[in-house]
Amino acid sequence: MAKLGSKKRPAVVKVHTEEKAQEILDLCNEHGWQVIVGIENDKPEDITDVERLLNPGEKPLTQPQITFPPKIGRNAPCMCGSGLKYKKCCGKGG
Repeated sequence: MAKLGSKKRPAVVKVHTEEKAQEILDLCNEHGWQVIVGIENDKPEDITDVERLLNPGEKPLTQPQITFPPKIGRNAPCMCGSGLKYKKCCGKGG
């Protein structure tokens, strides 16, 4: 996958005003990043691609953290509280 801010994968930004668009363009040109700026008054502003370029190690606040529950071992006690092993209780699968 191409690097964000390159010719193959430019940053995409949506702003409300021409002044904000010019500000984003100047910032990206200063850093040598490729960017596509759209001025759309009827949609919310979205500058997350530029924020990712400015803070590469941080995750954007707009993306939720996805966590998965821990896997249950076949021989672990069943979570339902029956006292049986998971494989003999809820883990039968049918």
